[in-house]
Amino acid sequence: MLVLSRKNGESLMINGDIEVTILDVSNDVVKIGIKAPKEVEILRKELYAEVEQMNMSAEGSAISTEDLLIQLNEIKKIKKL
Repeated sequence: MLVLSRKNGESLMINGDIEVTILDVSNDVVKIGIKAPKEVEILRKELYAEVEQMNMSAEGSAISTEDLLIQLNEIKKIKKL
């Protein structure tokens, strides 16, 4: 794991087309902004793990890919609330 120190307003680049900027550091919370191409999917790790778990469960069921995508969108909506 690469560990970097950044201050408010400072950024780092990943693969030349993804920019991560530190927007605010306050108490135990760090707000970051991410600029990436539209085709790059960005998910919070806990959401990604939840989707992975759903996919693992789905392997044993007869659920379609379309239904899985609908479930993913529902999870995203719930997490935004």
